Formats: sequence, C-alpha cells, structure tokens
Amino acid sequence: MKQDEILEVMKKTAVKAGEIIMEIYKSDFTVGYKEDMSPLTLADKKANEYIVSVLTKEFPEYALLSEELKDDKKRRENDYCFIVDPLDGTKEFVKKNGEFTVNIALVYQQRPIIGVIYVPVSKDLYYASVEGGAYKLDGDTQSLKKLQVSNKTEKLIWVGSKSHSSEKEADLIKAHEFQITEAVSVGSSLKGCLVAEQKADVYYRFGLTCEWDTAAMHCIAEQAGAIVKQMDHSELLYNREDTLNAKGFYIVNNINNVW
Repeated sequence: MKQDEILEVMKKTAVKAGEIIMEIYKSDFTVGYKEDMSPLTLADKKANEYIVSVLTKEFPEYALLSEELKDDKKRRENDYCFIVDPLDGTKEFVKKNGEFTVNIALVYQQRPIIGVIYVPVSKDLYYASVEGGAYKLDGDTQSLKKLQVSNKTEKLIWVGSKSHSSEKEADLIKAHEFQITEAVSVGSSLKGCLVAEQKADVYYRFGLTCEWDTAAMHCIAEQAGAIVKQMDHSELLYNREDTLNAKGFYIVNNINNVW
C-alpha cells in the first residue's frame, strides 16, 4: 500500500478515536491510576481498542506499539511499526482544558515516515509523510495549510510542557533570555505542532517521555523543516528495545537554535 493510502487510514482512524474520546470527555468519567501513578481513563482504553482493531485489520503485516497495550518485543523484527498514543495528555483530559491529542505514527527502520495528530476538542488535524510534507486541516474552517517552520533566530517563542516543566528548562530559558521573547505552555504533542506551524520556534524537553509521546509529532515537525534530536544531538529512533526517551529531546526551527 502507498504512503498516501496508509495516511488516509491513519487520519480517519485518529478522527474516529477522537470522537470516542469526546463522548467520554463530556460525561462524568472516573479516573484510575497506573503503577507509575499516571492517570488512566475509559477514554484511553476505548480509543486504544478502536485504533488497534483498525490498524491490525488493515495492516496485519505491520508491528504495533501502543502505550495502552502489552509490549510485544517481536515488533523489533519488523521494519514497519505503528506507534500509538490513543490519548496523549491524559492529565489535560482530566483537567478538561482541551489540550490532549490522538497520536498515530508509522515508523520504517526506526524512523517516523508518517505521523498523524488529531485534537478532539478543536478538531484540528495535523499530519505528515516523508513523501508528501506536513499539513494542518483546521477544525473550524476546514482549510488546509502546508506547514513550514519559521526561520527565526531571535524574538523566539519557547514552548514547554503544561504538566511536566523542569528546572533545567527554566535554566535554559534564562541562559537564552536575550533571544526568547515569549514562553508558552501547552499539553501533549501540541508543542511539536506549534513549532511546525510557526506558533512557536523552540521546544526543549529534559524530562522523560516514551516513543508514543513523540513519534507522530517528530514526523510532523521534521517534515515541516524542524530539527528533531536527542539532547546529546544524536538521532531519535523508534521501535527500540527500551521505549523510554531517556535522553530528552529538542524540536527547533533553525540549526542556530540548537543550544
């Protein structure tokens, strides 16, 4: 199947998963907690069930890694692997601030080649492929915009995490305060999308994330021209033995903003 055909399935699947999430978002849902005390809701589970059922039916030959699924390490033997976070930003979902997303990526030989991020509340759809570039379909106007990062090296907009900011990030902002004019905080994978659409310029993440938090965002930002690396400037790869992004990472608009 061609990339654009796979992308269409991924887009439709993300949107439908978002609709499932919104049904629960509008209800009186309860919140459970995993062993690491991160929140878990029915929305995470139901969206995951739907996404996994579609992808395994449509692409039985591809491996799959999801935050809400027991990890089958056989995935590492497959060049192709879907990486899924059915509800990225569960903390934001619980807070009901709207800043949560559905993340679906396809990686080939450990590199993200297709990425889809759907924002259920705004109905914005971000997507990208290595063959087709990066785009945003606006949920309000249904207008389609090709994404391209800014080229700024001064008067930068820093974007950071709403729920996971760190002292190291604060120190980096201070060290570059002559370049940074504004710092904004948003939840989930929206941060990488903001860099892709020129609503932010730099995103540095020192704290721990996992492959499913970054794969779709990585693809979208990279195809919009961003530089995406680990904090030691090495390549951020996927479908690894250890799914933890232990080194942190950055997404920046311009090579001069790699600090």
